[in-house]
Amino acid sequence: HVQLVESGGGSVQPGGSLRLSCAVSGRTVSYYTIAWFRQAPGKEPEFVASIWRGRNTYYADAVKGRFTVSRDAGKNTVYLQMNMLKPDDTAVYYCAGESGVILSSIRGYQNYDDWGQGTQVTVSS
Repeated sequence: HVQLVESGGGSVQPGGSLRLSCAVSGRTVSYYTIAWFRQAPGKEPEFVASIWRGRNTYYADAVKGRFTVSRDAGKNTVYLQMNMLKPDDTAVYYCAGESGVILSSIRGYQNYDDWGQGTQVTVSS
């Protein structure tokens, strides 16, 4: 049974930082692809970042240079460090996992079977 549990959301002023965590059980993050998606009200989930098969990292253009995805194999946890936050970053953030997703498909939320419960991130002055 695979379980993903997110934590670390909250409210922050523009320019601030937050770190989201995605604790994984039932899979090993060293080999498991984890992606972060975000969803604003009335919109479809948007790809944010991914760590593919525990190795390579990929980012949406909107967050490149501000967000960093990483993993801690010892804690079996994946992190999303978010710096220089903007109001447009406001959304519910989800981590999603899939063992078999191929590299060309990592940005499609439909390609992930395992999802966390989501955590709200609000950026506002």
